Amino acid sequence: MPADPIRYYDRYKKTVETEQVFGERWLRFAYDNPAGRAAVWLLARRKFFSSYYGWQMNKRVSALKVLPFIVKYDLDVDEFAKSAFDYRTFNEFFSRALKPECRPIDAGEHTAVLPADGRHLAFQNLDAAEGFYVKGAKFSVTDLLGDTELGAKFAGGSMLISRLCPVDYHRFHLSVTGQPATPKLINGWLYSVSPIALRKNIRYLVENKRMLTLINSPQFGTVAMLEVGATNVGSIKQTYVEGRVLNKGDEKGLFKFGGSCVITLFQRDKIKFDADLVQQSNQCMETYGRMGDRLGIAINA
Repeated sequence: MPADPIRYYDRYKKTVETEQVFGERWLRFAYDNPAGRAAVWLLARRKFFSSYYGWQMNKRVSALKVLPFIVKYDLDVDEFAKSAFDYRTFNEFFSRALKPECRPIDAGEHTAVLPADGRHLAFQNLDAAEGFYVKGAKFSVTDLLGDTELGAKFAGGSMLISRLCPVDYHRFHLSVTGQPATPKLINGWLYSVSPIALRKNIRYLVENKRMLTLINSPQFGTVAMLEVGATNVGSIKQTYVEGRVLNKGDEKGLFKFGGSCVITLFQRDKIKFDADLVQQSNQCMETYGRMGDRLGIAINA
């Protein structure tokens, strides 16, 4: 058992599991060791480091990594939209599409859904939360959004942090039905978003590069969705068409290689998160859930 293991609650099995961390030895050296933290500051948080790794994952030879990765992490190939033998590069495999029937979207008219596969933290009242990945470790919504006026709009609101591991499906989708605006880039560093790093410094989430999109939803008002970059994330690509109203569960974009994070913000008194998510999050325990599963329901629906 590794020191200080990463544990999460599996929503489907209703059990606490220990995460098999991709690149764990490197992550623990990088964020637990003074020499490693110096290397992160000098190299790993910078764009060129991740760009180089992304370039490597776009080479044809990188396709040789696909099958060993599938076997090591026991991925379900029956979910893939095409054969595991047809991916030309590792990045093409990493940002793969799934068969639509493998991620059914909760049909409730007034419900919101999880935007991505991964491990989720849900806080009903952002201001009242005692901490995110550890007690006492928080950031302000204004810092996250990079805008004082927008921060005031979401003060006291609800927040979902969805952490995608390298083994997860790496496309992200809308939690709500609505019209997304033009995404805005908030530039920053590329620290890891693994709990190994975030337990040391939660502010990596507000110091990293991120894309902010405001969504105008009939049921939930204005919803803010942020895709957060991280070490070795080759890029964040938006695939939706601006100006159109999209349904919850519609694809918004994808991440290239690397662990990543999606943060979804709701205004105060607009959503009631499901109890299982909130209960685990209050103990700083992530809950594993898949895209399209129910997140919560609109208040006054």
